[in-house]
Formats: sequence, structure tokens, C-alpha cells
Amino acid sequence: MSTSSRAALHTISQLLSSGSAEEIVERLKPKSPNTHPLSSEIPEQRNWSNEGTRSRQDFIKKELSIPIPYLSGKQEFEDHHLLKGNIEHFIGMTQIPTGIIGPMRINGIYARGDFYIPFATSEGVLVSSYHRGALIGSLAGGITAACLTELVQRSPVFKFRNFGECGMFLMWCMQCSSTFEAIIAEHSTHAKLEELRPNIDGNQVTLNFEYNTGDAAGQNMVTICTEAVCQYIVANSPVKPKVWYVEGNLSGDKKATALSLASVRGKKVTAEVTISADLINKIFHTSPQAMMEYWQTSMVNGVQSGSIGVNGHFSNGLAAIFLACGQDVACVAEAAVGITRFEITDQGELYACVSLPCMIVGTVGGGTWLPTQRECLQMIGCYGTGGARKFAEICAATLLCGELSIVGSIAAGDFSKAHKVLGRKKNG
Repeated sequence: MSTSSRAALHTISQLLSSGSAEEIVERLKPKSPNTHPLSSEIPEQRNWSNEGTRSRQDFIKKELSIPIPYLSGKQEFEDHHLLKGNIEHFIGMTQIPTGIIGPMRINGIYARGDFYIPFATSEGVLVSSYHRGALIGSLAGGITAACLTELVQRSPVFKFRNFGECGMFLMWCMQCSSTFEAIIAEHSTHAKLEELRPNIDGNQVTLNFEYNTGDAAGQNMVTICTEAVCQYIVANSPVKPKVWYVEGNLSGDKKATALSLASVRGKKVTAEVTISADLINKIFHTSPQAMMEYWQTSMVNGVQSGSIGVNGHFSNGLAAIFLACGQDVACVAEAAVGITRFEITDQGELYACVSLPCMIVGTVGGGTWLPTQRECLQMIGCYGTGGARKFAEICAATLLCGELSIVGSIAAGDFSKAHKVLGRKKNG
């Protein structure tokens, strides 16, 4: 999961703009509930009655000082003309049950404090499982999370008669980077060209444009900017391509790819936590050693299956958060690419971490402005400009909680029991 030196320097500059290196290190340290009490516990957790729902709605309003009229169903979305740009042939809203987990303590560079994370899902057990992981992570002092780098790609391809023409074309293109940057600036105030990576395959050239897209997920943004650059290339290149396409399927857009795993697409984030043996026994009824041994077994089988990245169920948590918070749900295909890792410390504790190099998320544009999605983003303090890196860290921390919970459940032998109790729909 390497990145270019230019992107790394850009990230370091961003990090240091929020404080000194010493201050950032201090932010990432665990904060024990013994000295920093956790926020309030969610009320009526196993109460499915109308009264239980209202109790939790009132809790969110009081605890976070955020009204949720659309999410609670007290207000109906009626400004349908505002949906232009989000959907065509609109007929109505698909309703998905939404729950919350937490409080989840996060010690991030951008996400700091105790959070209640919205989950939109119809899968029983899922919210309880992630909630249990959030509990143990918080009791251990919190999840450390960091947004490391960010790039979004668009990769147009140009076809020529032979390899020689490809070489001439590429030499010309590599001298035009400043011109390309100026064209991009005309079409977006947010997109910044960070890298241009060429790839020659016989008689065709793919130019992998890598952008920083700020607080937007950025797929539409990079498409518009790249299209404009391509029009300039075709009009001015000394060697004219026979045909060209704005996307040559090298970017990894909305699919799991080894290339994205090895570099970055969207935001690269990581999260970690260290948990004592006593806490694992108390919450999960198992041991660090048992959890690590199961992880080793699952890692080997994941590799044998050909998995791109190996994890327990990143896609579960991502789909639930993406639906709740107005993300492009199809991007779960790439965002769920990542690795979970467990170790035993010298003190016999469990060290757990996740690495996700393809976190395509945004807090502006797309579906983020829709009423219930906006309310969910506001619940975690991520709506609007300046929220994307924070949101990425929250996502990574949440996924680590999910990995801890599922591995703990399987290692303890109660995975099936939990699904029998909470995951089966009984008639009547």
C-alpha cells in the first residue's frame, strides 16, 4: 500500500497544518474511560416498540443537539425538484431501517471524541455486533485512526497504429502537465492534479490522472476535468489517436482491484487498538490468543480464495454507513478492499488494526444533501466542507470494531447463537 512521494508530502503538509507533530501524537493516544468518562449509553437497546424508538430519537436530539425530523418520520421530503442530479424517473423513497452504535471513542487526527454512528441496514445482528466492537474499543481507550493520503483516478486510453506513435504521443503529453493543471482549474475549484501515470500496452496509451478532490468523493468531478484535458490533447497532440475513451478501466472505479490495494484510491485510512486479555474475556468471552489464531486461519484461507485484501466483513459496515450517510453505495466494491491484522503484544494483549486504501467518501455533493443522509452526517459532525477526512477516519474505526466483534464471536463459538437470537425473522 505504497504511495508517491508527492502525495506523501502533500499529506504531511496537511497534517502539520492542524498542529505540531507532538500535538498530533498526543491526539492519537488512548483515552481511558477511567480518566475521560464515555458519553451516555444508548437507551432501550433491545426494545423494538414505538416507545423504544422514540426514546432513542429523543436521546439523539438531547445528546447531540441535532434534530432528526426526516429520519424520525416527523417531516416528509416534498421538494422533489431538488432531486435533479441524484435520480431520474423518480417515483418515491425506499425506506431502510436505521440504527446507531456507540458511543465509540475515536482518537483520530481529524475525528476526535465519542461518536454515535448511524447504520442503515435490514440485516439483523449487524448493529449489535458493531456496537459490541465499539464498546470494547472504547473501554480500551479508543480507536486510533488516521487518514493518510487521498487520490481519485480517471484513466483515459488512446489507441494508435503502432508502438512508435505511442512513444511520440507520450513524450509530448509529459511536457504538458502545467497546461493540464490549468485546464483542470477552469473546470473545478476543488480538483487538483497530483500525479499523471502513463501505461503503454502495445499500440495504446493509458494516462492515469490522479486527483485530490477535497471533501467530495469526486468521481463526477474527475470525469469532467479529464474529459476537458482529453479534448485539448486530441486537438493539439502532434500524433493523433485513432480512437480514445475517457475511461479505459484502469482506474479501479467501483470494483475491487489489486492496483488500488497496492496504492490508494479515494482516501487511504488506517485504524488500530490494543485490548487487554481481561477486557476480551469480559466482553467477548475468549482470549487474545484464540482471536489471533482464528485470524491467522482466516488469513490463509482468504489468500487461497484469491481475495483482494483479506478482512472479515468490511462491506457490511461500509454498506450500512454509506446508505445512511448519502455515499455512492456501489463504491463499497472498492472501499471494502483492505486488510485486517491481529498480533499479540509482549504483555499478552491483542493488537488489532485495519488498513483501507480505497475509501471513496465525501461530505459534499452527491447524496450527502438529501434530508435523512444530511441528518446522519450531522450526527457524526461530518456534513459539508471540511468533513471528508474526519468521515474516512470514522469509517475505518467503525470497521475495526466490526472485525473485532466478528472474530471474537467466532473464536468464542457463539457466532451462530447470535444470529439465531437476533437475526431470524419469526412469523407473527
